Amino acid sequence: MAASLAAAKKDLRKRVKNILKDLPEAAAASQTTNATKTLLSMPEYKAARRISVYLSMPGGEISTTNIVRDALDQGKKVFIPYTYSLSNPQDGQPKSIMDMVELHSMKDFESLEADKWGIPTPTKDSISSRANCFGSTGVTNGETANTSEGLDLIIMPGMAFDAGFGRLGHGKGFYDFFLTRCHQASRMPFRGKNDCYCSCGGLTNHLLPSNQSVPMDKSDYRLDALITGDGALRRAPT
Repeated sequence: MAASLAAAKKDLRKRVKNILKDLPEAAAASQTTNATKTLLSMPEYKAARRISVYLSMPGGEISTTNIVRDALDQGKKVFIPYTYSLSNPQDGQPKSIMDMVELHSMKDFESLEADKWGIPTPTKDSISSRANCFGSTGVTNGETANTSEGLDLIIMPGMAFDAGFGRLGHGKGFYDFFLTRCHQASRMPFRGKNDCYCSCGGLTNHLLPSNQSVPMDKSDYRLDALITGDGALRRAPT
């Protein structure tokens, strides 16, 4: 079963990539403008004081640059992904994980270096001085302490989405494990529990037809909301 699920996910990623390779840059830019406008108007975004935002690849997904800029202008605390390998993974931990670390300003944003996927990423040397969303500083090494800090809103990327708010990631499992850790912390729940709200911004090309669904298992998390490049906002039933 696990092998067939992994194969189905791999096949879906390949199909979506083939669709996206023919998407003109102008169309992606227009969809980014639409999705960003919708997200910035959401009550959950306006009320959020602490948010995490994925930083986008050069193409093939909604750019989050203007979301980051607006959040910082609004005085929100902004946390961005930092992935790293664990030297001694514990039971149930993957070999590589993701923390959310604080971004201080647009100048800080502009100083980030592109990783092998072209995603702006904090330098390793800067991490020890950055707060993380779990209430400590630097990397957490997978530890999740109860915290009164947490996040109000998590904005995630994805390769494909469906009408049931299923999400297919890029295959590394970073967000699913991160959300599991959020669930374990006192103020970082999701899917209708307490405060934290999980949303994704996706190009219309990422949304599957209504008769298709994302292959998922119990380790995969569904969204609270999905914003697509036509500006539409879909909310999961509460």
